Formats: sequence, C-alpha cells, structure tokens
Amino acid sequence: MTSATRTTQDLHLRAGATANGVWDTWITPDVAGWGWTSLRAADLAPGQEISLDTGDDEVVLVPLRGSLTVVIDGSEGEDHRYELAGRPSVFAGPTDVLYLPAGSQAVLSTSPDDDGGRVGVPGAKTGVLPDGVRKPVRYIATDEVAVELRGAGSCTREVRNFASADVDVASKLVAVEVITPAGNWSSYPPHKHDVTSEHESKLEEIYYYEVAPGPGGQPGVGYHRTYSTPEVEDRQDRAIDVLVEVRDRDTVLVPHGWHGPCMAAPGHHLYYLNAMAGPADDRAWRIVDDPDHAWVRSTWAGRPTDPRLPLGGPQ
Repeated sequence: MTSATRTTQDLHLRAGATANGVWDTWITPDVAGWGWTSLRAADLAPGQEISLDTGDDEVVLVPLRGSLTVVIDGSEGEDHRYELAGRPSVFAGPTDVLYLPAGSQAVLSTSPDDDGGRVGVPGAKTGVLPDGVRKPVRYIATDEVAVELRGAGSCTREVRNFASADVDVASKLVAVEVITPAGNWSSYPPHKHDVTSEHESKLEEIYYYEVAPGPGGQPGVGYHRTYSTPEVEDRQDRAIDVLVEVRDRDTVLVPHGWHGPCMAAPGHHLYYLNAMAGPADDRAWRIVDDPDHAWVRSTWAGRPTDPRLPLGGPQ
C-alpha cells in the first residue's frame, strides 16, 4: 500500500496494463499490493494451448468466450481431462466452470475447428493445503450454477453464483459473475467488507469488466465508484477515492472502503467477474451497506425485476 490516498491511477487497471506473456490480465497479490486475491485472463486462438501452474493459489477456470479442454496432471502420471462447453460470450448466459486447488498443473486448449476462446481465472492464495483440508478438483455444470436476480427496477442485476460463499467448492476464494443490464445500477447500495466482525468479512475484491458493444460494434462504457469510510478519511494509509469510466476488459481493485455503484451506460450491458479472498478461514461473505444509502433497499419491495433478466437462459 502507498502512504497517499489510493486513487484511479493505481486501482483502475486498463485492458492490457498488467499483461504477462499469454495473459493480457495478470493480477497477483504482488501486483495488487495486498495479500490474497488474484485474477488472470487470456485469449486463445483456435488450437492454442496455455500451460497453467496454480502455485499457491486455488483457482476457478471460467470460459468467458468459447469452449475449453483442460488436462490436469495427475499423480503417478495419470492425467485427467475435462471439457468445458463454455458459451458464445458472457452475455449469453452462465457457463460451466472448473475448480483447481493450489499446486495444480494444467494445460488449457481450444479446438482447431472452433473460433478460439477466452478464459478468466479468479484465484486466492491458500498455499498447498494438507490432504483432508485441500478441496478436490471439481467440475460445475452450467445447470448447477444458481442464477439470482437481486434488486428491482433499475437496480436489478443478475448474479451467477458458481463459487459464491454458500457453494462449498473452495477454501478461500469467493467468485461470482454479475450482469447489469444497459442503464441499470448494481453493487448498490454501496457496501463494504474490509474488517472482521460478526457483521462483516475482511475481503479484498477484484472487478474484471466486459462491456457489450452497440449494434454496429460500437464500444461501450460503464462506471465504477469506490470511496473511504468516514472513520478513515483522514488516514492516508486507508484513504481511497475512485470514480472511473471502465471499458471492455478493464479491471478495478477494491482493497477496502465502500464500493458501488457500478453503472451500465444506456445501450450497453455491463458484465463483471468478481474475485474475493481474505485472511479468515470461514469463507464467508458478510457485508454492511453505507448507512447514507441503505434505505434504497426498502424501495424494492413489491417492485418487479427488470424483464430483460436473466440474459441467455431461463429464470
């Protein structure tokens, strides 16, 4: 952490800004300046292979576009093969995913007969846990992913809970996808999870964004807000002030503080992949709302959800 207020310059990472080899997004705890949470993303050409060593991180392989074959090195030379059906895009509905524990070696590939693909890899540092504690490799089919509609009216968003805190798949990592329809707000009311208490979990968070293009392929934008809690506004090691326009494949880091809203510009659906982790062993997601805005939740009662949701699948 720097000693000055953390602002757009070090928390908003433009597409490609953290590229490392085949990965156009490469955010490790060292890159982020924190302790636990990571996220990688890469495009694969038709027939391309990518080697992945998870090291001290547990991860989930999330097809963002296209399908993937994953071959995991097994014990005594026995490999294990998984086929991820994927989807045409993140706006086409949820996807099947694959959880890999720390210490896994895998090869990801696309078929030479397809159009290639893109993969997101949210992760959390766990170290290589002993047998009995270490979670096993797990394939989660698309129809196992719970799709939740939160909010109402222009605050409706779609949450795809493939590795939410209530899904027993990981040791530390919490990861979900969120779709905010064009013109809507999500991550609202603003909330935080940066201390350990009975009401709150201490979790770092990464927002990886994709923005749906216009009908002629026009690029879209969204907006993201993160700001300090009142009790730390005068502490330079905890002060934070981010209000940023996000574009396709941008990433925003949330080390602490209130975050939200995330706003989708009219005409462009907004997607984000959230990765969260922290020091606690209970893998909980407890949040508190900014008290200045918490009242908004009460306005949703009895109001319909946005009829455009869920995208790409049955409700």
